Amino acid sequence: MITKGQQVIQDWYQNKKWEQFAFQREMEAAYLQGFSGLLNAPTGSGKTFALFLPFLADFINKHSDTYNTKADNGLLMLWITPLRALTNDIRKAMQEVCDELGLPWRIMTRTGDTSASEKAALKRKLPEVLLTTPESLHLMLAQKEYPKIFKGLQVVVIDEWHELLGTKRGVQVELGLSKLKVLSLESKVLSQDSSDSRLRTSDFGLRIWGISATIGNLEQAAEVLLGKDFPPERVKMVRANLEKKLLIKSIIPENIENYSWAGHIGLKLLPQVMELVAKSKTTLIFTNTRSQSEIWYHAILDNYPEYAGIMAMHHGSLDNELRNWVEAALHAEALKVVVCTSSLDLGVDFRPVDTVVQVGSPKGVARFMQRAGRSGHAPGEVSKAYFVPTHSLELLEGAALKQAIKAGIFESRDPMLLTMDVLIQYMVTLAVSDGFRADELFKEIKSTFAFTDLTRNEFNQLLDFITTGGKTLAQYDEFLKVEVENGLFKVNSRRVAMRHRLSIGTITSELSIRVKWLSGGSLGTLEESFISKLKPGDTFWFAGRSLEFIKIKEMSAYVKKSNKRKGLIPSWAGGRMPLSSQLSAMFRVQLDEVAHGIETDEEVIALKPLFDLQAQLSHLPQSHEFLIESFKSREGHHLLFYPFEGRLVHEGMASLFAYRLSKIKPASFSIAMNDYGFELLTDEDIPIEQALEDAAFFSIDNLLDDIQNSLNANEMARRCFRDIAHIGGLVFTGYPGQQVKNKHLQASTSLLFEVFSEYEPDNLLVRQAYNEALAFQLEEFRLRMALQRIATQTIILKTIERPTPFAFPIMVDSLGRERLTTETLEERIAKMARQYGADEVWEEKESESPKSPKVRKAGITRRRGF
Repeated sequence: MITKGQQVIQDWYQNKKWEQFAFQREMEAAYLQGFSGLLNAPTGSGKTFALFLPFLADFINKHSDTYNTKADNGLLMLWITPLRALTNDIRKAMQEVCDELGLPWRIMTRTGDTSASEKAALKRKLPEVLLTTPESLHLMLAQKEYPKIFKGLQVVVIDEWHELLGTKRGVQVELGLSKLKVLSLESKVLSQDSSDSRLRTSDFGLRIWGISATIGNLEQAAEVLLGKDFPPERVKMVRANLEKKLLIKSIIPENIENYSWAGHIGLKLLPQVMELVAKSKTTLIFTNTRSQSEIWYHAILDNYPEYAGIMAMHHGSLDNELRNWVEAALHAEALKVVVCTSSLDLGVDFRPVDTVVQVGSPKGVARFMQRAGRSGHAPGEVSKAYFVPTHSLELLEGAALKQAIKAGIFESRDPMLLTMDVLIQYMVTLAVSDGFRADELFKEIKSTFAFTDLTRNEFNQLLDFITTGGKTLAQYDEFLKVEVENGLFKVNSRRVAMRHRLSIGTITSELSIRVKWLSGGSLGTLEESFISKLKPGDTFWFAGRSLEFIKIKEMSAYVKKSNKRKGLIPSWAGGRMPLSSQLSAMFRVQLDEVAHGIETDEEVIALKPLFDLQAQLSHLPQSHEFLIESFKSREGHHLLFYPFEGRLVHEGMASLFAYRLSKIKPASFSIAMNDYGFELLTDEDIPIEQALEDAAFFSIDNLLDDIQNSLNANEMARRCFRDIAHIGGLVFTGYPGQQVKNKHLQASTSLLFEVFSEYEPDNLLVRQAYNEALAFQLEEFRLRMALQRIATQTIILKTIERPTPFAFPIMVDSLGRERLTTETLEERIAKMARQYGADEVWEEKESESPKSPKVRKAGITRRRGF
């Protein structure tokens, strides 16, 4: 029997002349039956309506006679998104539905962009639906009497859950949900059966739903979202199973043998890209970095001035007003092309966009699918995505991307566990508001996936840390934040509470300086490290404009418009994205097909001249082979290894192999790497044949000990500790407009790390820093798996006369080893090509700036002694 709510929704679909898909009907049934779970649906399939409309139907069923009359319903739905940009788009769609159904509801947002007056209005009267972010949810939990806000809450939806899973923001969501679940219980107690820690099904009034794109571990994603205590019989997985029409095509350079082999940013293909733009209604050009987006915007403006006024740029450092204007202009079909970064990755609905261009490899299958889905963002529409390689071998990544999508191979998002810094911040958040009792909070925290293995001893250490400063910091009042009164842990200091609220969040970055016009108005933010290098009168490009730097005053950089056509391009901190394990595996599959003469993809066919050259000069490895190349030059003795496992794995493997070689013969090695392989360079002959005779060279036995000996593990952990100290509240970054300088923060966290390491070696935050260094900076699990794979392969050792097509891009990266030179990077690459007799194959590297011959260092390399 169809309920009144279902009938209202069906009528709404009919009035819109829309079809209700099977997965939307399944989602409706699951919601009305009281289930929680995960909705897996592709971008542009109507997933927002799939959850929002059943929620409305449920409300109409319960208030069939009064649903369209004004009432103080309180907060009924909490919708959490990872990006502030998503909230505006979703809010408009939801409000439109409510207005069309005659529901006198308010749909509001609360994010970092929400004005003080809007926040005050929220406090006076809550809307029925509130869209927010993980950080803003925790700010709400830091308010006095926060349970009143959530007392009528019926459902929490976590949008784009796959983007939060595996991050500390995801852990924030887990902790926030653990509190909301408890607040929703009628009796607010756990099951009376002490042998069963699960909550009674009858006690679970709160529905929790996640919305996720396709990832490799959807079932685990649902488990992480709902927590370890959620009754499995109340969980549903709803899959859209819609075949999204996707057109993926690579833009192949002419004369591929003359196309740059490293460091290039794809601008040589600008004419081909602009042909696509001209044929399309609206195009999004995705770049992997903010610097790259500024460069591409500048290049288009210089070479195609007719696009001025119908082109825009969108990235996270631009002022919020500028980003909102771009989003509104996209909706209004006022823009022909937008150059953007991941700031437009997620589910913003831009119907006019019919083409996506990806500049450079996105390094992950799911990321590429997410961006491709921005085009044809409607059911039944075709998503068109074009891949622009930034150097030759990236074409093979393009072929691997297409094959992975065709085979349905997507990355998993591994959840983060025991992130003590996030837990410390959460505990202080609760202490800032109404306080907490230790036993109750411990049970809540243990219900989350992230902290199910938390021991009571560890929890007690954290309690001691926030109340007394722990073993080491007890003598410093700065770290005595929480007081205990009759078993209630509470912050009584207004100063501590204010500073904590300003610090809530897990996103850490370099200190930002706001860029302002001298005449008034803001453009966005740049990192202190870039601004500090500017002198008055210097010109730089930002937000698509040529700017002259005037001065810094009160943490703001003042600028005016410049007419100069040359200028610096800002840089932002952040390493290069490594190949995901799934994409690297598909890359090796593609390479194996090449080695066997199977050349079906257009990208592979285009690369055939270079693969033929690789086979002629050295060897083209098959899947059961591991290639090592060796040659001598004026620089020294070169060893090149090709695991094709991604930059981070190669960094750890290079140091590991160098250490194991040094045990045979002491030597100092210089290391360079890219996503395909790595180089060991030394001034002495390397005993590689002797090393390969030893079965332990590729062994995982004593792997952790060897990693510790081969790398400066302390320095890696120290770098991780900076962010941990920030999130855990050990350092305060400053008040708005009065931020602490980045170098002072680094000095403070380094000192704390040294003190803890010496006087409190069992410190939980120090232990976390070492674990994060292994897991995220070295990808130790992938390194272990790669070594096991290599140990089963046939080792092919080739002595070569000159760098091969595989070797040359790694050696270009290695140019960063030189500390001082008066030559531009193009000149150095050209000289290297001539030196090895390869100038007929590889041409000079193109400048990163369209107008300037100067470029930054090409690679991330370092010198390490053993």
